[in-house]
This record gives sequence, C-alpha cells and structure tokens, in this order.
Amino acid sequence: MSDLVTGDAVVLGLRPARLPSRALAILLDLVVYVAGYLAVSMGLVLATASMDGAAQAAVSVTSFVLVLVGVPIAVETLSHGRSLGKLACGLRVVRDDGGPIRFRHALVRGAFGVFELLMTFGSVACIASLFSERGRRLGDVFAGTLVIRERVPGARVMPVPPPPPWLAGRFGGLDLSAVPDGLWLAIRQYLTRMNQLDPQVGAAMAVRLADDLVARTGTPPPVGVPAAAFLMAVVHERQSRDAARAFRRPAPGAFPVPYGLPVPYGQPVPYGQQPVPVVMPTVGPVAASVVPVAPVAPAQVAPVPVPVSEPGPPPRATGFAPPA
Repeated sequence: MSDLVTGDAVVLGLRPARLPSRALAILLDLVVYVAGYLAVSMGLVLATASMDGAAQAAVSVTSFVLVLVGVPIAVETLSHGRSLGKLACGLRVVRDDGGPIRFRHALVRGAFGVFELLMTFGSVACIASLFSERGRRLGDVFAGTLVIRERVPGARVMPVPPPPPWLAGRFGGLDLSAVPDGLWLAIRQYLTRMNQLDPQVGAAMAVRLADDLVARTGTPPPVGVPAAAFLMAVVHERQSRDAARAFRRPAPGAFPVPYGLPVPYGQPVPYGQQPVPVVMPTVGPVAASVVPVAPVAPAQVAPVPVPVSEPGPPPRATGFAPPA
C-alpha cells in the first residue's frame, strides 16, 4: 500500500503495480502495436513501390514513430492512463498525487519507453522497476507518474445484525448529527464481530460504545434496553435515514412511535449507572414488553338541546305520487 498525500492533505491508499503485472500489460500492448505496425508497413510497401529507396526509408521511419510511439502516447492521453494491456490487467497510470495523467506525462513516458522497452528489449525497465520501491521505471520517474492496480480483491463486508423488533422506530427522534464517522465505524465493527468476542469483553465494549453514543446525542437511553440492542437500533435508524435521503422518501422512523413508559429528557445516564435490565416475557421467538395501561373512564358529555322549529304551512300538491 502506497500512502500518497494530495494537495488537500488527503492520504490516498493506492496499490502500486509490480513487475509481473506490468510486464504482462506491456507485452499485450506490444503485441497489438507490433501487429498494427506490420499491417501498416505492408500497406505502405505496396503503396510506395514506385518510389526510390530514400523515400521508402523516410516513410518507414515515419510509420515506426507514429505507430509505435505516437499511438501509445495518444491512447494513454485519451484513456487517462489505461491502455489495452493495462485495462486487461486492471492497471492504470496516474500522477504522483493520484490524479489522471495528461499529454505531457504520456509524452515523457512514451519517449523513455522507446529506449527502455524497444531498444533494450525491456531490460532497463525491468532493472529500474526492481530497484524502485513502488515499481516505477525511468519513464515514470521523469514523468512523475505511477502505475497502480485498479482492481483489488475487495474485503467481505459483514452485515450489521438487525435490532430486536420491539425497538423498531423507537429512536426516530434521536439527533445523530453530532456523532462522528469514527464512532460509527467502531460501532459497526463491534456489531459485525460481537459474536466472535468473549461475552464479558463484548459486553464491556458495548457499554463503552453506548456511553460514547449517548454523550454525542445528548439523549438518555431507555431503561431496560441492553447496550448491544441499543447500538443495533441506532445504527438501523441511521441506515433508514440514509436510505430515505437517497431515495427521497420519508424514513420509517421519521415520526417517533410511542413506546412503553416515556423517557425523561435531561442529563444522559451512562449504561454503567443504569439499573439492572428487566427480563421481558417471551412470546414465541419474539420478545415483547408488556406495559399495563390503566383504564380511562369515558368522559361524561352533557346533552345539547336541539331547537324545535315552528310548524310551517302544509305542502302543496305537485302531481308526483310517492312510489308504492
């Protein structure tokens, strides 16, 4: 891994390409370019058969420079460092700061490539790449470029376990704007690996992460919710908000769902100072909290007097008889 620092003080983690992959990419490019040069040379020989020897030599040198030097420079400039061989091997030429190359970078690399790759049959390029820390040849050193690997094996992303169903929508009104990305990453890493940890160590880590999250949000957690379940529910709420923002639809927890006893707002109580969680009854495979609710007597509504209108004149005969 090569740590390149950009002008904005951003560290770029790039993987420089090594000699085997670069040699394979150059070999594929040379096969294509030499085949094209031979085809162009045969066409020019037939077209310049009536010319003298000096003219034929000038045309031959011109075709050599254009096909074997000019075409690679044009291809790297237009494709931003991805020739046919590099595209097949998953490589790319970039600047030292990680940005795309321009014409001057491709020109310097192509000019040195005539000496390194064609005239010395790649021996100079191999020696320079072996002695370079990042596998660069002389053309890369003088052009200020680096060949990197674009296709790297991706790490398997473990999904975050879902929260208990009785916590769905419970933290819809929680303010998550002050939680830093580093804390989210630590919580996600813990939730994806908590089954691999020792139970006591995992419980202590969950309490510490939950305390940090409570300190950032400024809202005390509900009493009786385990620290790991609290972290799962909050991460699920954040993912729901991100999905709603991406698809521009209301989040499932946009409106808080009333649940159990109200949680008083005030000074956050750390998980280490909370009372012992109450074991909730289990209904089948799902745990549900049962909160008794006192019956409310119906309100007594006084009757409203209805004004009685005075009788009017009798209706006139219209000729329409009511249906039998």
